[in-house]
Amino acid sequence: MNKPKAIQTEYKGYLFRSRLEARWAVFFDACDVSWEYEPEGFELGNGQYYLPDFLLHGVEGRAAGDLYVEVKGVMTKADAAKIYAFSMPDDSGDIYNVENPTLVVAGIPDGDTIGDIEFYCEDIGYSGFPGVKGGPYPFNFETIDGDYFVAHPGINKNGHFELFGDDNNYTRDRDDEATLEAFRLARQARFEHGETPGTRRRHHA
Repeated sequence: MNKPKAIQTEYKGYLFRSRLEARWAVFFDACDVSWEYEPEGFELGNGQYYLPDFLLHGVEGRAAGDLYVEVKGVMTKADAAKIYAFSMPDDSGDIYNVENPTLVVAGIPDGDTIGDIEFYCEDIGYSGFPGVKGGPYPFNFETIDGDYFVAHPGINKNGHFELFGDDNNYTRDRDDEATLEAFRLARQARFEHGETPGTRRRHHA
């Protein structure tokens, strides 16, 4: 049986390898964060190479600065090993020695409330991809700062992209309506027939 192929999708002059990658690009645009798609490949040693999907610039909050993003609808043990080798190449065993902060994301969260989004991130962020014990888990900080903590991508009250943690010490700085709108725009983006998805958020009174 032939394995189904992902649909290549054009958006903003890039030919993404999958529709899911293009939807995350729409989300990043809706979050007003600067991004590059597959900007540079890296040699990991032992004949292995790694090409991150996105590089975000100017991320605020806990992952301040540049942040790599890997989009994975399906994760294999080989994929996981490469991501760990890229983000934490030190062999000392110090998990907090993160050289290349990398957020792994899966599908676009669904739901009409911020609670739906949080549940999606927590469910996948703590359980990870089935069959890949030890991760890397999507939506968590393990390959960002070594902490086993769920990350919630969203928009802060300054209107900028940020990764928020689980408790309200982090989420109180999130703009829930803007975050919901960014995910809605990404989910509903249409790419057929040369359409250009909208990425402008509606302003709430």
